[in-house]
Amino acid sequence: MILNETYEKELAFQADRRRAGIEFIKIVSDLWYDKSIELVLFRNQLIDRPVSEILNLHEYAGAFVQKPISIFDSVEIAQAIKTLNIPPAKLDIGKLTYEYHLEDQKYSNATSFVADKLKNAKDYETIKPKDVVLYGFGRIGRLVARELMAKTGKGSQLRLRAIVTRGALDKVVLEKRASLLRNDSVHGDFQGTVTIDEKNNSLIVNGTTVNIISADKPEDIDYTQYGINNALVIDNTGAFRDAEALGRHLKSKGVSKVLLTAPGKGVPNIVYGVNHLNNNPDEVDIYSAASCTTNAITP
Repeated sequence: MILNETYEKELAFQADRRRAGIEFIKIVSDLWYDKSIELVLFRNQLIDRPVSEILNLHEYAGAFVQKPISIFDSVEIAQAIKTLNIPPAKLDIGKLTYEYHLEDQKYSNATSFVADKLKNAKDYETIKPKDVVLYGFGRIGRLVARELMAKTGKGSQLRLRAIVTRGALDKVVLEKRASLLRNDSVHGDFQGTVTIDEKNNSLIVNGTTVNIISADKPEDIDYTQYGINNALVIDNTGAFRDAEALGRHLKSKGVSKVLLTAPGKGVPNIVYGVNHLNNNPDEVDIYSAASCTTNAITP
């Protein structure tokens, strides 16, 4: 009898956890799509994650800080964040929840705690949408495309508008590009939709148009004819590696910044979290991400 009662309690508790997980997913989605606020759990992405993975991440989080962080705690903190009027941001709800455990006696509730911790967020400038062009579409380019499309939200930050490749464009080529984006032998399937628009030489990724542009020289492209302005070009070809060569992108119409996904010569090599504040983006137009997968994609 006692064993049966214990089992029933376990079932009820797991059902409560899963219901809380569903509520948490809704809050995470609302914050992302309505306010462009991304919640992460100790740097783990939470967007488009199923309930089981959300719960597993909380188990990991508890082990990581050696203090239980339950899904119920995260729901409470997430609800508090949702009540605040703050600009687009990335917030680590794991860190906030852990700090709330340590300091809960100082605050009357989670809302007052979160309001105090994020009180300076209103002083940050609102992020303006930025058009992005991928120059090259090898494996690194496709991984960047996946990350950009996964983080599009309502388009208030980085917007992938075009991909530049070489050679003629036709249905066969577009289908090949789409297939390579959908499937990767190492990173698995793309968790989204990819179709082609043969008439307009475009890929439709997660319902949004990404123009496929064929060009041999970067300076010959007029991006403005595609409605692209003030764009960031992410060069992942490996063909242009120094300031002079990368500067050719700035000669094309519609480009304002260039980022190289490899070490570069004569340009700032940026490692996020190490020296990303050393250069004023208003004064420097060409950057290197210092390496491809580790620094151009992972951050």
